[in-house]
Amino acid sequence: MAVIYVLNGPNLNLLGKRQPEIYGRDTLEDVELLCRDVAGGHEIRCLQSNWEGQIIDWIHEAREQAAAIVINPGALTHTSVAVLDALNAFDGPVFEIHISQVHKREAFRHHSYVSLRADGVIAGLGIEGYAAAVRRAVMLIGD
Repeated sequence: MAVIYVLNGPNLNLLGKRQPEIYGRDTLEDVELLCRDVAGGHEIRCLQSNWEGQIIDWIHEAREQAAAIVINPGALTHTSVAVLDALNAFDGPVFEIHISQVHKREAFRHHSYVSLRADGVIAGLGIEGYAAAVRRAVMLIGD
């Protein structure tokens, strides 16, 4: 079975505590459990960092270790050409996730560098967006 990396960017370590009116009360542990539940036997590797360089290192690692990446880049979505460049070096499917509906929020959140590489973008489904992305990754990578 394949490995699917689920990467979470800055401030997502505070999921469930930070602005629950926007992001809900689910935690990163809840995200990980949900992803494992829908992975169809594939291994899920959930990682979170507040450091751009660490996210990039994990994307580089995924080139050798993973068949797909599900990424919620947080604020790096709108600022990081470096994350985009790293994702462009990954050959498997990439899915961009946003818990909130970013297009109903501040204008700066409407632009995503990551979307230029993503095979799919999911926004506004809460943590269910992760499950949808993992299910799609499983379909694309097969057994």
